[in-house]
Amino acid sequence: MEVHFHIHELIGKTPIVELRSFPIPQNVRLFAKLESYNPGGSIKDRLGKQLLNAALESKKISPKGTIIEPTAGNTGIALALAAIGTEVNVIAVIPTSFSLEKQQLIRGLGATVINTPSEEGIKGAIKKAKELEATISDAYCPLQFQNPENPLTYYKTLGPELYAQLNGQIDVFLAGAGSCGTFQGTAAYLKEQNPDIDTVVVQPEGSILDGGSIGPHRTEGIGMEFIPHYVVPALFDRIHTIPDDRAFLRVRELAKQEGILVGSSSGAVFEAALKEAREAKTPKNIVMIFADGSDRYLSRGIYEEDTT
Repeated sequence: MEVHFHIHELIGKTPIVELRSFPIPQNVRLFAKLESYNPGGSIKDRLGKQLLNAALESKKISPKGTIIEPTAGNTGIALALAAIGTEVNVIAVIPTSFSLEKQQLIRGLGATVINTPSEEGIKGAIKKAKELEATISDAYCPLQFQNPENPLTYYKTLGPELYAQLNGQIDVFLAGAGSCGTFQGTAAYLKEQNPDIDTVVVQPEGSILDGGSIGPHRTEGIGMEFIPHYVVPALFDRIHTIPDDRAFLRVRELAKQEGILVGSSSGAVFEAALKEAREAKTPKNIVMIFADGSDRYLSRGIYEEDTT
């Protein structure tokens, strides 16, 4: 029998699928790593497990302490999942602009959700999390946006998985940037294996990686209001800035043409990957990260033609 003894054992080792229903040059192949296959439904399961274990091992909290984290939702789910089987309490601080489904999942896993005003963005959630950390006994805020464990998690897990699954045959790697931990860690690992791999970061309009201004966007889970200290811009071989309407269009097309149900950040990454494919002058293997699934965004009208 092949039996797992804890849900945490199912984190990682997610599948890769080749996408073949979209018109691209004949010598280009598109691969997507489906992180929704993690038990908590997103790529952040990898990070939640690492942040909780690191907090306990470093004695930042006791075995009955409290983890507080500002999040768009997926890291909150991941921490709540990581805390299953422990006595650690989890508080997720989430701006009201983010999806209700993610907040409901966090509560369903036994954690607490505290909302901050949407107009304050993730910076408002960070401020509130730090205030809670200062007032709650035996509490710790890992703060994924500043914590080197964030990129290190993906350097140690996602990068090696990708490289092994594709036997090192990677020409272009794409991922979205929210905290930029996924991109940073994975790109760093891949560049170490082969410096010729192009590592391409994806953001929505209203994000600042390309020098633009902070602004509102409907694409959820990516988009940066500030640059974390662990970010190495030299890893940005290219930056794609994707409008919301293109991201949501690709979400709908992926569902109808490939049967792959993804969130809007993955739609943005796929739009960028198609651009890379169509501009390729030589044979290319292009691999992208689909960070989560669409089920946690249904209340946001992710499959509706007009998502305004």
